[in-house]
Amino acid sequence: MWSVCKKDLRQFFSGLTGYVAIIVFLLLNGLMLFVFRDSNILDYGYASLDNYFSLAPWVLLLLIPAITMRLFADEWRSGTIEILKTRPLSGVQIVTGKYVSALAVVILALVPTLTYIITIKALEAGNASLDTGGITGSYIGLGLLCAAFTAVGTWCSSFTTNAIVAFLSSAFGCFILYSGFNSLSKLPGFSGGADYYLQMLGIDFHYQSISKGVLDSRDVLYFASLIVFFLFLTQRRLLKK
Repeated sequence: MWSVCKKDLRQFFSGLTGYVAIIVFLLLNGLMLFVFRDSNILDYGYASLDNYFSLAPWVLLLLIPAITMRLFADEWRSGTIEILKTRPLSGVQIVTGKYVSALAVVILALVPTLTYIITIKALEAGNASLDTGGITGSYIGLGLLCAAFTAVGTWCSSFTTNAIVAFLSSAFGCFILYSGFNSLSKLPGFSGGADYYLQMLGIDFHYQSISKGVLDSRDVLYFASLIVFFLFLTQRRLLKK
């Protein structure tokens, strides 16, 4: 597993792709948080990173598919998947190794955003103080969201030899899982009880719950189940292919 993980990490950072993806992610977040008028936290008036945690999932909807789109698509296209299968590795180890390598890149992109906490802390005035519990919960939720999106992207990449198709299908799948169920629950026909259960099927519901600073086992179980489910589908696809 670790040999696959190290190979993909080395391949990802052997060119400009990995560095550009991380830089673009940080640049977009920086512009939206400190430059753009509608989302500028400097004009918000409170020591809060709520805007960042609201915007980050939407940026990750594009970043993570860009990272995962080549995981299996390039292997199918170039035929190197046959070489990979000749190694003493099971399908689970191959899928897990590729998943961990992609997730490591995403987490690496998130680490520099911890400087936002220092920035907001330095801008505190008077008796204002950061909601440490809320920020900690939000970062945990963001990490779980990244893990779920990466699992979806890994699965989508296993279905095609075209990286662009893998990117588009992954972005669409992540979008549906994140906000699709929430939007569907707002239709008049689902009001009166069904809307709540529809919201529970979406990632946004559980992400917002953890962001409040309360780590509920049901939310963690939801993300864990989602990750295992899509990795299982990827492994089955690998065996079938």
